[in-house]
Amino acid sequence: MDTIDTILGPLYTAVSWIIVQFHKLYSLVFDEDSGWAWGLSIVSLVIVIRIALIPLFVKQIKATRNMQAIQPKMKAIQERYKNDRQRQSEEMMKLYKETGTNPLSSCLPILAQSPFFLALYQVLNKIANNQAVGVMDAGLVDSARNAHIFGAPIAARFMDSADKVAALDATLTDVRVVTVIMILLMSASQFYTQRQLMTKNVDLTVKTPFMQQQKMLMYVFPIIFAVFGINFPVGVLVYWLTTNVWTFGQQMYVIKRNPTPGSLAYKQRQEKLRAKGKIKEDPAEVEAKKAVEAARANRQQPKRQTKAQRQAAAAQAEAKKTTGQKHSLTKEASQDSSARPGQQSKKKPGQRKGSQRPKHPSKK
Repeated sequence: MDTIDTILGPLYTAVSWIIVQFHKLYSLVFDEDSGWAWGLSIVSLVIVIRIALIPLFVKQIKATRNMQAIQPKMKAIQERYKNDRQRQSEEMMKLYKETGTNPLSSCLPILAQSPFFLALYQVLNKIANNQAVGVMDAGLVDSARNAHIFGAPIAARFMDSADKVAALDATLTDVRVVTVIMILLMSASQFYTQRQLMTKNVDLTVKTPFMQQQKMLMYVFPIIFAVFGINFPVGVLVYWLTTNVWTFGQQMYVIKRNPTPGSLAYKQRQEKLRAKGKIKEDPAEVEAKKAVEAARANRQQPKRQTKAQRQAAAAQAEAKKTTGQKHSLTKEASQDSSARPGQQSKKKPGQRKGSQRPKHPSKK
């Protein structure tokens, strides 16, 4: 623990200083020992950190789009060199370099936010243990320690014992009800954030392993929140829920303003811009649409016949077939009769069919 305190010491100071400054501001409106003053201070800490991370968020968006764009090429490399892992890795690195893609860029906001999250976790732990931390002296620690959010102390956890919760002037039922509700809200916000990305901002015309991974994360992250959330103080749950809501709103704004080409959101945005006359359609697309519409207009569907009409048509076809057969037989018979007189004229008088010419008697 001493090693962690030594490494994160400067972050303890930064996090506690930000919280104390906002606490002074909110104390002008709320009671300085209330959960509103301390809870809103934690929410404001999240907002400050997320505003500072906006440049990294922009890089994350670009990296995610680049990863989506090169997924077909990555799949082709994996299939081509599936028996040669070293060559596969070399070709992957070459592809990343050629396209300017960094797989780790999509994780930058999470990695950059993690130290502040850990620092807040440790600050709240020290507040729960009634220890001074960062710029917070004993008086501020005692005020924060006894602050309640909907009846639950900000330093209490779901797994705390009844005696420990009672020392914070609260009941175990209140703490567990509040933590369960916040965990459910965290899981739901994370699920809908990922679902929004999958349904609106992904090019659905290309099926790639990346899409399967994103779909899996949509169900895995809420489970992770539920498992780890019961071990976090209420103040950390406030931080986590706030950052999830911020992510959801920020992603919604990006999808609306700058959606991924080929996605559902992109098509909807293009249609709105065309309706407003802000963009013109491609002449080739217009001609193609006209050709398709003309072909549909000129196409005539066969009329449906009644049963009587179908029977009449079948009888007519049968009659034509019978007449054709009779005509063919008559023609063959006429040809045969015309050929017989010619054959008989070639025979000599007195000669019967199949008779042989008499031989001269041999001279004795």
